[in-house]
Parts: sequence; C-alpha cells; structure tokens
Amino acid sequence: MGATLDYFSSLLSSGHRYRKKQLQTVELKVRMDCDGCELKVKKALSHMRVEVNRKQQKVTVIGYVEPHKVLKRAQSTGKRAEIWPYIPYNLVVHPYAAQTYDKRAPPGYVRNVEAITISSQVIRQEDHLTNLFSDDNPNACSIM
Repeated sequence: MGATLDYFSSLLSSGHRYRKKQLQTVELKVRMDCDGCELKVKKALSHMRVEVNRKQQKVTVIGYVEPHKVLKRAQSTGKRAEIWPYIPYNLVVHPYAAQTYDKRAPPGYVRNVEAITISSQVIRQEDHLTNLFSDDNPNACSIM
C-alpha cells in the first residue's frame, strides 16, 4: 500500500523530490572585535544553533543547514567571514612548512592544506622510502 501511495504522489508532484538536509556542523572565521560585533553575528544566525568564540574569532553553527548559505548570512552582517581555514597542528605531517604555518592562526592550529607540493609534485613519505632502494638512484643501498 505504501508503494502505491508513493507512486501516486510522484505522479501528482511537480517532479521535484524534496531532499532532506543532513545535520551538519559549519565552522566560520568571522572578524569580531567587540560585544556588538558578536551580538550582530548571533542575531544574523539566530534561527540556527550558534556558538561564538570571540577570542579565536570562530563561529560554530550546528543544524540542518547548507554551509554556503550560512556563510552568506554571516557575510550579510558586513563582517569579513570565511569557512574555518584551520585544523589542529597534530593532524598535519609538516605543520611548520611555508604553506601550512600561519602566524595569525589560533594556538595549536595551522592552515588547512590538502597536500604540500614541492616543485609541482606531491611528495609522500612512502615514495621517499621506495627511492632509497631504487636501481635508478646511484647512492642507493648496494647490499643486494
């Protein structure tokens, strides 16, 4: 019976299926200097669950939201806002490399860079180990 109702409802609908939004956590970096700035951002995002950390200039929104819409709503306050660009430094292989280190990052965080590229090549640690025993490397191990 349920399948029959679904069939008839799909015939009568406009062809667009409603897709349920997933519960998400969106983290934003918003420039806030005073209590007024913090209140302005909270008011703009009032229909969502909002946590503000003014010291880190971080706004966390939890709910059934889309990240780009939350970002637009935060930018509508006139404040500079962007998706949170930092991750904990212990998750990065080389946290003090030029691309990841950011002196404006909160303590314990570095910039979120997917892969560090050196001379347009991604260097992985496994590649380094395999090159140690390569026939192409004249300085490789000669025990074998």
